[in-house]
Amino acid sequence: MSTPISTLPELRRIVTSHSQEGGLGTIESHSTLRFEDIPGMDGARAAAVWVTCDGLPTNDNNSSEDGANRIVKGIVSPNGTNLRCTDLAPGAQTPMHRTRSLDYNILLQGELVLIMDDGSETHLKNPGDTVIQKGTLHAWRNPSASWARWMCAVIAAEPVVVGGEIFEAETRT
Repeated sequence: MSTPISTLPELRRIVTSHSQEGGLGTIESHSTLRFEDIPGMDGARAAAVWVTCDGLPTNDNNSSEDGANRIVKGIVSPNGTNLRCTDLAPGAQTPMHRTRSLDYNILLQGELVLIMDDGSETHLKNPGDTVIQKGTLHAWRNPSASWARWMCAVIAAEPVVVGGEIFEAETRT
């Protein structure tokens, strides 16, 4: 099933760099984010804003490479970061999933419900509402009649270990 067409505005990405003459700050590029359907998550689409894959601290000298064009299989950039923007259609819900990452999720527009594997739910209603996701199993639902949009900084992490049990990445369908 393909994702319905979003009514949310396009998003621009502006990348800064340094001039070769004196190292002054400069605008390197402007672009519009390219959203694509997320496989296995009907009603969800995402756009890569910027991806790093060279460890932390990252390398700011990759000026010839567009970080949004780095290939990431899944959500997490191993040994790096992934800043992505996700849109969720009205009434849509993602499958329950866990990633090996620390995620900073910031609501930009609309409403979202964070669903945890224990059944608890938290309603995000205000732009700026933020969820720090520490490798827990969770899902997202859009309870409204309008599109929801959030930005997520995904930082690769070691797997969660609780009581000696390792919790690897998973998606439940």
